[in-house]
Amino acid sequence: MVQTSIVRNGTLVKPPTFTSTEAERRHRKERLAAALRIFARLGFAQGLGGHITARDPELTDHFWVNPFGIHFSRVRVSDLILVNAQGEVVQGDGALNQAAYAIHSQIHEARPDVVAAAHAHSFYGKTWSALGRLIDPITQDSAVFYQDHALFDDYKGIVLDTSEGKRIAEGLGNKKAAILRNHGLLTVGHSVDEAAWWFIRLEDATKSQLLAESVGKPIPIEHDLALSIQQRNGTHEAGWRAFQYLWDEITREQPDLLD
Repeated sequence: MVQTSIVRNGTLVKPPTFTSTEAERRHRKERLAAALRIFARLGFAQGLGGHITARDPELTDHFWVNPFGIHFSRVRVSDLILVNAQGEVVQGDGALNQAAYAIHSQIHEARPDVVAAAHAHSFYGKTWSALGRLIDPITQDSAVFYQDHALFDDYKGIVLDTSEGKRIAEGLGNKKAAILRNHGLLTVGHSVDEAAWWFIRLEDATKSQLLAESVGKPIPIEHDLALSIQQRNGTHEAGWRAFQYLWDEITREQPDLLD
């Protein structure tokens, strides 16, 4: 029997627990590097834009992030940089993307429950963002965001200042995702796995609705049913679990990301 990170001995596993801060830090960094490689594979690496952050488990006002200027497809654990609350790189040799600091520092500050946040200029996500609309529950997959994503409807240009990041964090509120008008998508999670998966799922949902509306008027799932889907398939654990298949695939094919 082939064992995976989600099924062992025929039983679904749950998110891991850790006996040391060092082990938890290493785990978050490995998942962060893997998520970036997966984003590259899915075509989310657009120029120099895009970043995923993971809160440090000990220095909780610090976060790990991909360095500026390295393509998602090349990032390894050893390339990640640690950034403090003042936007200073305190570990690692890479440069910091100022937009990553401006946005993610404010999200991590406003949401102590958030371990990770993901943002990229993915094609369908940024296209949908130009409409200034939330997505509708037109499929079972998109229903996981029903009443659990926000619209940040106040675009003021490239985000380089923490005051703008603070407004984005306020717009996100307590939800797991936001559509940033004229900009793109943003997702958060209680794990790197979850945040990355919600981004992948939200990008897919925007693509689905754009295609559906191009040929007709989609029929939305009715309120009670959409809400029940969100409450069942839109949980922290569900988001974590869905990512495990991608983790298995990318680490077996590109084990160098763990270096």
